Amino acid sequence: MFRLDRSDAAAARRALLRWYRHRARPLPWRQSKDPYKVWVSEVMLQQTQIETVIPYYQHFLREFPNAGRLAQAPLERVLELWSGLGYYRRARNLHRAAQELALQHGGRFPGDLKQARSLPGVGDYTARAVLSIAYHQPFTVLDGNVARVMARFLALGGSLPQPRFRRAVEQNLELLLSRRSPGNFNQALMELGQTICLPRAPQCSACPLRRWCRAYRFHNPADYPQPRPRRQTEECYLAAAALHSSRGILLCRGLDDGLLDSLWNFPSALGPSSREALERLKEKLCSALGASPALKKPDHQLRHNITYRSIRVRVYTGEWTGRSPGGGFRWFQPQTIEQAAVSQLARKIARKLADGCFEIHQETL
Repeated sequence: MFRLDRSDAAAARRALLRWYRHRARPLPWRQSKDPYKVWVSEVMLQQTQIETVIPYYQHFLREFPNAGRLAQAPLERVLELWSGLGYYRRARNLHRAAQELALQHGGRFPGDLKQARSLPGVGDYTARAVLSIAYHQPFTVLDGNVARVMARFLALGGSLPQPRFRRAVEQNLELLLSRRSPGNFNQALMELGQTICLPRAPQCSACPLRRWCRAYRFHNPADYPQPRPRRQTEECYLAAAALHSSRGILLCRGLDDGLLDSLWNFPSALGPSSREALERLKEKLCSALGASPALKKPDHQLRHNITYRSIRVRVYTGEWTGRSPGGGFRWFQPQTIEQAAVSQLARKIARKLADGCFEIHQETL
C-alpha cells in the first residue's frame, strides 16, 4: 500500500489550506462555528446537493436558531420545514437529538466524540465533522468527495465500501490532517472534491494537490476510485386515492411498505402490477373507512422515484361522504397541502389535481 512521506504530506497540507483560504465558497454554514449550526448543516447535506440545502438551511435556522427552540417545536412543524428535502428520518432524528441536548447537555452539542455519537442520527462522520469544525478537534472525516480526492491522490484501487480501501485512505488522511486547523482542512478536502476533483472531467490544472497526485502523474485520474456496485432499479406500481368531500381531501400518514411513514400522503398501495396495486388500495381503504369508496379510473399516470424504486403512479379519484376515519387520517383543504408535512409525491399529485391534469374516465371501478 502506498503511504505518503511526512515532508510531502506537510507540503500538500499547506498548499491545500492556502487554496481553501483564497477559493472557498461563502456558504452560509461557514459563517459560524456554532456547533448547533454546523450540526444542522451536516445533517442537511447528507445525500443532498448544496444548492438544494441552502434555502432550507436558512429557513430552518430562522425558525429554530438553537437546539432549545428545535426541541420545543412540534415534530409536525419540523417536518413541514423539511418537506421537499427528502430522507425524512434525518429530520426526526435531528428533533429527537435536540430534545436530548436540551435535557442532558444544556442545549449544546457535546464536544466529546462518544457523547456526540450517542445522539440519535449522529454517526461517526457527523460527529467528527462537527467536532473538527466547531471545536477544532483533530478528527478526519471521510465522505464520498474526500474518498475520491484521496483515491486519486494515492492512485488507490477500490472504492469506499471496501474495508481495505477505507483503511488506506484513513491512514493517509491522518498523515495529511492539519492539527492546527482540522475544520478548515476537512472542509478544504470536501470543497476540492465538490468543485475541482469532480467525478467526471476533473479540473486537474486548477488543483492545489496536483504536484503530489499520483493519478495526475500517471495521466489517469478519471480511473479512480473504482465504481461501487449499484443496486438494480426495481420497477413497481402505486395506486393512490384522491378522495374528496366538503371537508377537503383525505390524506394519511405514510405511503406503503414502511415508506415516508412520518409524512402525509394520498392513501396508497404498492404492487407488482397496476391491477394488484389497485386491489391492495381497495383493501386498505375498506379497512380504514369501513367500506370501499367508488373510484374512477384515471386517464394518465405519473412517475416517481424513491431510492431504488422506479414507481408508476396511478391516481384514482372518488368522493367519500362517510365517517371520518381515525388512525392516521386527516382532511386537508387543497390550498393547505403545499404547506403541510407532505411527501414530494403527495405534493406532485396535489399539483396535478389542481392543474386538472388527471382527466377521469367515467368508468367506476
